[in-house]
Amino acid sequence: MTLDKHWEIYLVECLDGSLYTGVTNDVAKRMDLHSSGKGSKYVRAKGFSKLVARKDCLDKSDACKKEYFVKKLSRNEKIEWFKYS
Repeated sequence: MTLDKHWEIYLVECLDGSLYTGVTNDVAKRMDLHSSGKGSKYVRAKGFSKLVARKDCLDKSDACKKEYFVKKLSRNEKIEWFKYS
């Protein structure tokens, strides 16, 4: 028997004020990686500030589809999407 992992999409604010969108099955571990400079290249270059938002997803595929959609949005649209979707 295998257990399905819990997948989420998350929004991080970098030190320069930019936003980064990612997916993970362990938000706490991923934030530790971002804050220690071992996460994504983008956050490593811009500097980690804080976790802004997160949303539960049905599975990894759902999380990746949502990430793809959100990454195309403007800064304000991203914040609104996380707030109201």
